[in-house]
Amino acid sequence: MKIDKKMIMKSLKKLLPLVIVIIFTQGCKEKYTPKPREYFRIDFPQKEYTFIGNELPYNFEIPVYAFLEQDLFNTDKPFWKNIEIPANKAEIHLSYYELPAANPDNRLKLNEYMEESRKLAYKHSIKADAITEQVFMNPDKKVFGLIYRIEGNAASPIQFFLTDSTHHFLRGALYIRDVPNIDSLQPVIDFLEPDVIRLIESASWN
Repeated sequence: MKIDKKMIMKSLKKLLPLVIVIIFTQGCKEKYTPKPREYFRIDFPQKEYTFIGNELPYNFEIPVYAFLEQDLFNTDKPFWKNIEIPANKAEIHLSYYELPAANPDNRLKLNEYMEESRKLAYKHSIKADAITEQVFMNPDKKVFGLIYRIEGNAASPIQFFLTDSTHHFLRGALYIRDVPNIDSLQPVIDFLEPDVIRLIESASWN
């Protein structure tokens, strides 16, 4: 019987795609499991603090890996400062208002500043999972205030205001200059939050 080579070649060409599919599927029996997203390891420095405020109407302590500079967007307000923390792409914005004791509208101004602080904190509620408030009181230094902790993918995880209710009002807000992603930023927030609390607890007036 004569073998038709051309017919055999045509048959093999037709079977070739099927053979390739079989080989491919046999070699891919194991299911692919995507690896979880990894983040860079962050090395944090030791906690040490230095005193700030000799020429300001307020005093406090900041970490040695931070520095104080003028708020460049408010150069006409010499007591508006930024605490820069370059290693963590973070800064604490500070805005200060004087409450003249002789001003009959003193109490109204204080309420206005407190309400403004509340609005600025709750402005982040769109992206926040929760916002909690904590009262702060230091009667010995006449420092009273409120701390806002903003949880979730918010640009500012903690804000506060401090006052003596008669002469001084200081507002602060921690900002991290990065895409708000709580999974990657949480270690940085956990590291910097004690620095904000240290500032609040060490605050006093001049």
